[in-house]
Amino acid sequence: MSIGNMVFDRRRVLGYSGLALLAASRPAWAQSIVRLGLPGGPDERSIVTNFPHKGPMILQRSRPPLLETPFEVFDKGVFTPNDQFYVRWHWAVIPTEVDVDKFRLAVHGHVNQTVSLSLKDVMALPRVEMAAVNQCSGNSRGLFEPRVPGAQWANGSMGNAKWTGVRLKDVLDRAGVKSGAVQVRLNGLDEPVVPDGPDFMKSLDIDHARDGEVMIAYAMNGEQLPLLNGFPLRLIVPGWYATYWVKALSDIEVLDKPDDNFWMKTAYTIPDTPHADIKPGQTGVKMVPINKMVPRSFITNVAPNQKLPAGTPTQVRGIAFGGDTGVAKVDLSSDDGKSWQAAKLGKDEGKYSFRQWELPITLTDKGNKTLMIRCTNTDGDIQPAQPNWNPSGFMRNVIEATSVIVS
Repeated sequence: MSIGNMVFDRRRVLGYSGLALLAASRPAWAQSIVRLGLPGGPDERSIVTNFPHKGPMILQRSRPPLLETPFEVFDKGVFTPNDQFYVRWHWAVIPTEVDVDKFRLAVHGHVNQTVSLSLKDVMALPRVEMAAVNQCSGNSRGLFEPRVPGAQWANGSMGNAKWTGVRLKDVLDRAGVKSGAVQVRLNGLDEPVVPDGPDFMKSLDIDHARDGEVMIAYAMNGEQLPLLNGFPLRLIVPGWYATYWVKALSDIEVLDKPDDNFWMKTAYTIPDTPHADIKPGQTGVKMVPINKMVPRSFITNVAPNQKLPAGTPTQVRGIAFGGDTGVAKVDLSSDDGKSWQAAKLGKDEGKYSFRQWELPITLTDKGNKTLMIRCTNTDGDIQPAQPNWNPSGFMRNVIEATSVIVS
């Protein structure tokens, strides 16, 4: 199938010999081992290359596939390449092939008429494009202290892409939303591994779903979606955590009452406190569904404990994002936060995108130093100096610190 300049595989097949064959730890086909610097360990992970449409990735889990982007990838550009874009599924039963000709997107529920759209029908709607960061709610969970259960990600369960697709609003209008609609529930082709397992579904309030920014993508970075990243259609909820970005989207249900399914009422909830922060063991806290992202920034060209020459300028660079809005400024400190220097911001690709930054620094005193980086977004929200904590390991956005050796 071809539409515009885009040519789609008629059948996109995952094409590997079976996820069941992939060992969970240090498989024989692993190319190398990386250390993620997780406090208390274990922090060794395999670098693997045999997942289809994927280059070298950090293997966090094989069933379901959880693949982390090697951090050095973020130094190569503002957009994360598709073959190294992180992967996270909730159930091990994921689509291993999709026939484009037979695929349908259903829209039903509290609507005037149920519709079943082919991929061609969807792509005939007005085309939109947006750069946006996709970040797992638990990105950096492995850095929480005390440690919490769940995938022990370092900082690589995030990525930035230019998404191409259609507005969710336009798809909903094909069915006609009835008065009294409250939420829109999104479901994909993945399935629970046990009969009574809760199907993975996420919901957005009706006004959010129809705001014109939430979109259904059929391409990322100018190419069709990799199957592991949600081919053929993926929901894009700019500024919100990735749990809402339903992959292999196949079903849209308009609801006339709030969704109380497991993935909205129980899972992916956060303390209703500033920075979703509570003390370990604290109970009786009101919990709410996770929602908007918060600002973060990273140094990408200086590794921990890297040697920097004394008295010689060093160009430090990295990426930042504002969460649910744009980046206002990025500041760097080399004196433990006593003073901060403003970095030069790179090209603005849109308020939901990564934004590159750079700053020349000259460190004169030899010895151990710490470089700290912080982002302030256009709403004035700034990264906190102290890390948050919650039992799910969500929403880490503390000021990042990188130790260096000046010699």
